[in-house]
Amino acid sequence: MAARTARRDAAEFVPDSRSLSRLRSAASRCQGCDLHRDATQTVFGAGRAPARVLLLGEQPGDKEDVEGAPFVGPAGRLLDRALAEAGLDRDEVYVTNAVKHFKFTPSERGKRRIHQKPSRGQIVACRPWLLAELDAVRPEVVVLLGATAASSLMGPSFRVTAHRGELLPAPEEFRGRPARVLATVHPSAVLRAPDRDDAYRAVVADLRALSA
Repeated sequence: MAARTARRDAAEFVPDSRSLSRLRSAASRCQGCDLHRDATQTVFGAGRAPARVLLLGEQPGDKEDVEGAPFVGPAGRLLDRALAEAGLDRDEVYVTNAVKHFKFTPSERGKRRIHQKPSRGQIVACRPWLLAELDAVRPEVVVLLGATAASSLMGPSFRVTAHRGELLPAPEEFRGRPARVLATVHPSAVLRAPDRDDAYRAVVADLRALSA
């Protein structure tokens, strides 16, 4: 029987360091999965460290891919507003994504890049970067913004719809950093919702659990 080809991930590119600047520099050269081939650049996390709260999204969007920073597009602006309304300062948290490269397909005319959900293999391949960020930021709580973020941290069986707005214990593997997680929907889901106002208010209500 032929031997299986070993699955690549980002681990070989992650330095043994808690320095976010070193991690960010190393991530710019990551080829741990195939997404680096078409993306403009790696989009690493941003914010203070240590931070009490780490916000974890899915992946960079088109604007994030161009600018090289997380949550700077329409979803990011909505998230900023929701954080402020929930009593949280964006400058006091750390924001990142489960997957660091933009996954997309070109539109039929080739002028627009259409977001594609990362595969489970791509989420797993990028997880070493998330683990390194958690080690550097040492958050008390991780906010899981949507299903991909939840899958990356909690495993594929976790359902945001079953637990949104609840402060739950984090897996024991993290040894108390984070100690808890809070699941809610991704801000982009609010932008797509039939009733944006109701969807937005629900996200703000979820985030307010962090101040309880």
